[in-house]
Amino acid sequence: MVDYINIGKIVTTQGHRGEVRVLPLTDFPERFDRMDEVLIHHNGERKIYHIEKTRRHKGFIILKFREVPDMNAALALKGAFLQVTTEQLVALPEDTYYIFEIIGLDVYTLGGEWLGKVTDVLTTGANDVYVVQEEGKRPLLIPALKSVVRNIDLDRKRMVVDLPPGLRD
Repeated sequence: MVDYINIGKIVTTQGHRGEVRVLPLTDFPERFDRMDEVLIHHNGERKIYHIEKTRRHKGFIILKFREVPDMNAALALKGAFLQVTTEQLVALPEDTYYIFEIIGLDVYTLGGEWLGKVTDVLTTGANDVYVVQEEGKRPLLIPALKSVVRNIDLDRKRMVVDLPPGLRD
């Protein structure tokens, strides 16, 4: 089974020549400059579109696709997601993970106590925060710091943490 990862969302058209305005959903928006094609997932279908031109505008990526000749065709793609496969992901430094890899991990204390599953990752200014949820309990907010997160094992879908005093109160 192939996994697809959203790297952008078409939010509207740009001009009248078939360009689309894309909200980047990636930490690497420069990747669009190097891409010749991208998968577009829209209305339950996934198709390859060929990128003719890329530019930036006010925090958005403006793309022109060969398959989109005019504004009406561009408007039909509004709300679509631009996707890549896991093989096309940008390589990360060691001990760095994509959010989709973290969500769903089982979280344990150093002593082996299960705390719940990571249900969300909050990106704050200083460091990310993992939202860990156990059914029937309040979410536990665990800072994504090396001093707290001691081990992440993606193969076993497991994270081990050393909770700071008072974090569960």
